[in-house]
Amino acid sequence: MPDTTQLPPVELDGPLTVERIVAVARDGAEVRFSEAAEKRLTYARQHVDALAAGTVPTYGVSTGFGALATRHIPPESRAALQRSLIRSHAAGAGAAVETEVVRAMMLLRLRTLATGHTGVRPETALTLAALINAGITPVVHEFGSLGCSGDLAPLAAVALALMGEGEVTDSAGNVVTAAEALHAKGIKPVTLAEKEGLALTNGTDGMLGMLALAIKDLRQLLDVADITAAMSVEALLGTDRVFADDLQALRPHPGQARSARRMAAALAGSEIVASHRGPDCNRVQDAYSLRCAPQVHGAARDTLTHAELVAEREMASAIDNPVVLADGRLESNGNFHGAPVAYVLDFLAIPVADVASMAERRTDRMLDVARSHGLPAFLAADPGVDSGHMIAQYTQAGIVSELKRLAMPASVDSIPSSAMQEDHVSMGWSAARKLRRAVEGLATVLAVEYLTAARALDLRSPLRPGPATAAARALLRTEVDGPGPDRHLAPEIAAATELIRSGELLAAVTPHLDTSGK
Repeated sequence: MPDTTQLPPVELDGPLTVERIVAVARDGAEVRFSEAAEKRLTYARQHVDALAAGTVPTYGVSTGFGALATRHIPPESRAALQRSLIRSHAAGAGAAVETEVVRAMMLLRLRTLATGHTGVRPETALTLAALINAGITPVVHEFGSLGCSGDLAPLAAVALALMGEGEVTDSAGNVVTAAEALHAKGIKPVTLAEKEGLALTNGTDGMLGMLALAIKDLRQLLDVADITAAMSVEALLGTDRVFADDLQALRPHPGQARSARRMAAALAGSEIVASHRGPDCNRVQDAYSLRCAPQVHGAARDTLTHAELVAEREMASAIDNPVVLADGRLESNGNFHGAPVAYVLDFLAIPVADVASMAERRTDRMLDVARSHGLPAFLAADPGVDSGHMIAQYTQAGIVSELKRLAMPASVDSIPSSAMQEDHVSMGWSAARKLRRAVEGLATVLAVEYLTAARALDLRSPLRPGPATAAARALLRTEVDGPGPDRHLAPEIAAATELIRSGELLAAVTPHLDTSGK
């Protein structure tokens, strides 16, 4: 677990934000219940207990589940009912998903519990918070959620750990039994009471957690794409005039304006750009992958803004079935259907693929002597003897091809389940899993463009790049040598990718981007 000593705890009272989810999921921040949240839990539980003591069958309290909801369960069998629900639903398969995904899912489920609309006992919610704070992460498998009735199998794996069963990863990163991990931290396993099995499993928390993490990463990657695109424009002797404010104002999409401002600022002060401004320049227009970068990056930004709006609404929701309402009624509903989240997860995969595709086209242009305006073939030191960045572009192309496949929507599919009781599902978990792979692919594609454009800028010497692009190149040169004979490229791609993912590239460039007044 990361060092959390400087991180404030995230209080579970009111809607979460992407930043707070990332703080808990990725950075290890602790969570804390407010007094108001605990009072809501107590109030709602009183109503569930009253229904449990009554003679009228109530779904989730005194009946079976799904297609078995018609069977009334007597009081003496209800603890077994909850235990059986969790054990049977923890039916995932495949590789374990990432720790940050599970922690995000646990946090979001806990936030819904804190609304008081699920009817769980306070001690159950507090135990889930204790697992998060102790760095105990249940092992959740890749497959098992259809994104309707919630992320059932993934959330059941979390509930199983609350019961002291199944496997978890402890704070040291070791896979151990839940019983061992809870005992080591002095946490008492929970014996689930009426309604609690459903309350712990009936949510969109897995897909929403992955959406929040993707939003965080894509904000950064789209800023990076502006920088690598500007470096490529500069290296290919392109013009910055197309990024002017008055041209962008003719098509007032906010994302486009932001990307154009950033690219223009990145190219400001460039001797390379200035070198071909005069009447001797015989090129009228740059290729689309250079000239239209703000339009594509901007459309991706605006798509991300829409996804953030959906995420914010979902983070303010109480997802469960049935739910405890303010007047004490326990009502069934369909809010667990993951369609709103699934759609934007699928939607985001499209611009991710397109931004990467455009970056690959710029990279290929820098390697082609017929289109690179004086650069050596494949940016090789001795073309023929050396291959330069030839195969790095192959890597980009392979990833871009995969990203196009990942852009195919998961949410248009539905396989009925539970004896046709659950006859339409969202496949939102699948949409989230493929978006995570797509975001990772975009980072690598941009890293190859970063490497290639930096080498091309070196080869434009003695002309100097602008301060912003020079800072990007200088940072890369702390990890990767400049042009020379062929060497092992895979570690250089990995190093450039890490500079992007860590935020170091943006930190190095941002002080040189003056977008004020534009």
